[in-house]
Amino acid sequence: MQPIKIISFLCAIGFTLSVLAQSNQSDQPPKDLQPLPELPDLAHEEPDLPDLGGDPALEPEVTIIQGKEETIEEYRVNGQLYMIKVIPRIGKPFYLMNKRSPVGEPHRGDLESGISVPMWELYRF
Repeated sequence: MQPIKIISFLCAIGFTLSVLAQSNQSDQPPKDLQPLPELPDLAHEEPDLPDLGGDPALEPEVTIIQGKEETIEEYRVNGQLYMIKVIPRIGKPFYLMNKRSPVGEPHRGDLESGISVPMWELYRF
């Protein structure tokens, strides 16, 4: 016999035996199965969230300015502007961050002048 015929014959026997083994199993479930517990319906309940004691002064204040070509969202904490989100009519939104140093700190040159280049969101968790 040729090797291909032998391999084909062995594969056919293996397939037949596996089908026979599956057909011999009964359709009855095992006797020691336990039903799963019922899950509570969380759609109507509000979960109790812990109070983390956050400082309300650190919550950002958002000012939205509508324009013809874009919408501008200004984010402030304690009255200090730290970020601007520009949402153009056409295209993806981008962010401008305030990188200015605090008052009293010396200026570090033109490379760190506080001017932010536009930043686009590449990936969001």
